[in-house]
Amino acid sequence: GFSAGHPCEAPLLNEDLGQERVGLIGGGAVFVFESPRALDSFARCHQGLLSDCTVHLERGFALRKRRPFGLTGRLRVDRASLFVDPRSEFGHCLLGCSERGEPAAGLVPRLLRHDQVCSRRFLATRIGDLLSHLDGPGRGTIAFGRPCRTLGGRVESTWVRPNGLQVGRMRIPLGVIAMIYESRPNVTADAGGLCLKAGNAVIIRGGHEALHSSLAIAAVLDRAGRAAGIPEGAIQVVATTDRAAVGELLQLDRHIDLVIPRGGEGLIRYVTENSRIPVIQHYKGVCHVFVDASADLERAEAIVMNGKVQRPGVCNALETLLVHRDAAEPFLPRVGRALVAAGVEIRGCPETVQRIDGAVPASDEDWDAEYLDLILAVRVVDSLDGALDHIAAHGSLHTEVIVTGDYTSSQRFLDEVDASCVLVNASTRFNDGQQLGLGAEIGIATTKLHSYGPMGLEDLTTTKFIVYGQGQIRE
Repeated sequence: GFSAGHPCEAPLLNEDLGQERVGLIGGGAVFVFESPRALDSFARCHQGLLSDCTVHLERGFALRKRRPFGLTGRLRVDRASLFVDPRSEFGHCLLGCSERGEPAAGLVPRLLRHDQVCSRRFLATRIGDLLSHLDGPGRGTIAFGRPCRTLGGRVESTWVRPNGLQVGRMRIPLGVIAMIYESRPNVTADAGGLCLKAGNAVIIRGGHEALHSSLAIAAVLDRAGRAAGIPEGAIQVVATTDRAAVGELLQLDRHIDLVIPRGGEGLIRYVTENSRIPVIQHYKGVCHVFVDASADLERAEAIVMNGKVQRPGVCNALETLLVHRDAAEPFLPRVGRALVAAGVEIRGCPETVQRIDGAVPASDEDWDAEYLDLILAVRVVDSLDGALDHIAAHGSLHTEVIVTGDYTSSQRFLDEVDASCVLVNASTRFNDGQQLGLGAEIGIATTKLHSYGPMGLEDLTTTKFIVYGQGQIRE
């Protein structure tokens, strides 16, 4: 455990663990369980997630349910403050950063910006994005959407053919899912919990930054699952960070049904180009906001600021602002002042540079850039048509927003923009599984087969046809 009195010392759960402690490394939540007792306590806390299950493995580790999972719809856990393990270099960096209240120079500054690590509270990410809105002192809620018994084995539609055949479609798991991601180990909890609840097995390959976290989280879920009757190995972590292991994994098309990569453009391109297994891409988010001529400018400013400044290092952050020429004169100076005051670098078209103090000329590359930083590309367009043309040329099928007071313009934008989520008068930041009511998500798909947008529980299943007959034969 940690030495007595160390500032990182804290129990995992709100119960008496004596001297048993849990540490954390890194920008997303890297768990280092200091004793079996602490790990057991965490596992007991998660038992409700996987209770009342009977499953067995068939063909490549796919989970086939003999009866539905009795998974709890919402998993309540004690809120735990997870702190930096002082034994790691990265831990020293983050701890020093939290104490000084400033980014530590020379060591992963971009990662620090992405996770907004500038105070101690950002070091306590509590299993990343899964621990969402607090609903009371000392309590957190993990939402996995609807209980699984409404998914696995559910017959969604039935009809009777003229020959008497009764035809239906039953929802079933996809099988074995390989999750390949970078950095943030909250994906381990997302993927493990969601895949299991949907009846799938999962193979997880995370980045070297979070290997120990991924192993620890997977061990917790695996331990709880086995206690509930789920076979050992239903959640597996590739315990090497050698990139060659990814290449080998991508060739196992006889054993793996689907690959989902989450991370930077380079990772997703590598997986897509080298996989023999179907891939669902969670591609970059070049997200736009178009401020129409009829827009309420105060509302537009709030939407732009929220999309760009609240959390710039995520895929649903705003990257390009488009402004109707008729709104440019009153809107650009006011939103420019707010953005610059928040530390945003503005790269704009010539008209933008003229109207916003401190803006610099944009290059052609800026219109296609996912900055994941406090940088914003800004362009003035002549009309709604100009905005639609720009989005068609430079969008990434992720998230697009129009701010307008005109119903006709809003409906045309909804109809003609191709993106996984199109919003009217709301921030890009709402393209998120929790915000859209799906519960936890495994990512935001920018391909249309077989899912488009935030992938919740139901998106990790498919359907098969079931047919009841009374001896019919085809004439």
